[in-house]
Amino acid sequence: MKTKMTAVALAAIVAAGTAVAAVPASAATAKAAPRCHTADLKAGFATGGDATPEMGRPGKQTQAFIWFTNKSNHTCTLSGFAGVDMVGAQRTDGTWSLVRSSKRPTKITLGRGDTTDFSVNLLPVARSTPQKKKFVPAKFLVTPPNETKHFTLKWPFGGQILKQDGATHPGTYLNPVGQ
Repeated sequence: MKTKMTAVALAAIVAAGTAVAAVPASAATAKAAPRCHTADLKAGFATGGDATPEMGRPGKQTQAFIWFTNKSNHTCTLSGFAGVDMVGAQRTDGTWSLVRSSKRPTKITLGRGDTTDFSVNLLPVARSTPQKKKFVPAKFLVTPPNETKHFTLKWPFGGQILKQDGATHPGTYLNPVGQ
C-alpha cells in the first residue's frame, strides 16, 4: 500500500513539472559496521624490533603495544580504550587497573584480517628497587572497548615498573585503540 501511495505522489509531482529522484529509506541509510566483540578478535603483544619496550632503562618511559586482529568474517569497529589489568608476579603486587591517557579515541574499522593496536606507557625501575616500590608484571588482562570478556596475555618482556597504582598521574597508563 505504501509503495502505491508513493508512486501516486511521485506521479503528481512529475505531472506538475518538478523532477524528483525517489530513494527508498533503506538505501539512503548505509548500514554501519557493528562494533567488534571479544569473540570477533584475537589479541597479543607486538614483539618485533621497535615494538619491544626498553625495560632495562630505569626512569625512562617506554611503550608496549597490544594488538587486536579481526578474526571474524565481517567488518567491525573499535572505539575507545581497552581495559587493562596487570597481574603481578610478586605476591605483594596484586592487580593494577591501568588509568587512561587524556587522548581522544577515534573509531577504527577493521575488515576481516585487519589489525590495530594501542600503546601502554610504562615507567621501568631498576631491579634493585625495593619490592614495595616496584610492580613486576606477569600477565595482562585485556578487555576490548565496550566488552566484558578479556584476553589473558603473558607479559613477555621482563623487567619491573614503578608501582604507582594509587597515583593520580602515574607514569604507567594506556592510550586509546588506534593510538
